[in-house]
Amino acid sequence: MSRHSLVLLPGDGVGPEVTHAARLVLQAVARRFGHDLAFAEHPIGGAAIDATGEPLPEATLQACVASDAVLLGAVGGPKWDGGAKRPEQGLLAIRKSMGLFANLRPAKIDDPLIDRSPLKAEAVRGVDILIVRELTGGVYFGERTRTATTASDLCAYSVEEIERVARIAFDAARGRRGKLTSVDKANVLETSRLWRETVVRLHRDYPDVTLEHQLVDSMAMKLITSPSSFDVVLTENMFGDILSDEASVLAGSIGLLGSASLGASGPGLFEPIHGSAPDIAGQDRANPIGAIRSAAMLLRYGLKLKAEAEAVEAAVGAAIAAGELTGDLGGALGTQAMAERIAARL
Repeated sequence: MSRHSLVLLPGDGVGPEVTHAARLVLQAVARRFGHDLAFAEHPIGGAAIDATGEPLPEATLQACVASDAVLLGAVGGPKWDGGAKRPEQGLLAIRKSMGLFANLRPAKIDDPLIDRSPLKAEAVRGVDILIVRELTGGVYFGERTRTATTASDLCAYSVEEIERVARIAFDAARGRRGKLTSVDKANVLETSRLWRETVVRLHRDYPDVTLEHQLVDSMAMKLITSPSSFDVVLTENMFGDILSDEASVLAGSIGLLGSASLGASGPGLFEPIHGSAPDIAGQDRANPIGAIRSAAMLLRYGLKLKAEAEAVEAAVGAAIAAGELTGDLGGALGTQAMAERIAARL
């Protein structure tokens, strides 16, 4: 029996519901495979502002750093709009404080749900993309200025920042279908020129991986017109934020997909890509699959439990194939019932 310490950050809106659902599935994994999973909950985001006045309390951060892995629900909501402190500040701060520089977002089509995609079936059949987004640099973390009539946000990258996330993308491509698409805006931006030069140089260490470059505007178009042509996609922070949200729509529901945020060492942070959805919070209507797939990524990347991760993914796939679906996918199951069906299949 192996013992692992997990921190749960339920957050806001539907976050507590989907986090509870993922915990239920992780507990089923522990029973099946004989692991001892210890869970501890801590506040983040709006819930933390209400409780402590800070979107990321020091106690939450310290618990996360001391854990083996962290599972987050969602942060944000209109309740905290206009306040001096915003829930999203907690998410940015925890990524930075934990050194989580690489965000992995899979976008894979479940065959039984192919008709739920807004694109034609022939366009999305076989789509299996992994977007690797740099997470702690670029314009989101650059110096900001504001006057009554002007504003600026500095976008800055170093070779070291580019290299470390590019290596994760190259390694991922090597373990998948061997193709990496690096996205930039090298025809305009100096940061993108440095990005492309660094990726090209690093490619010498990965001769078995095919490398191509796309400008971000062209990439946005091709994600819609030919998404199945991509394998691993590497890009900087803001471009990755936008493109990964675009790719998530291909699957038919934003509630289906999970993500992993990783650093060079220490625990990772795993979370569904959807937001807090305050309009359906507390109604047992949120799709928990994104959180459950995030839990599978936690098992794979955070705890190095590959067989357990594959078991969760297989259980999710079997439930979908059996037509066990939540309302966003045309089904009748609630959040809790969906999680129970998946857990039962373990």
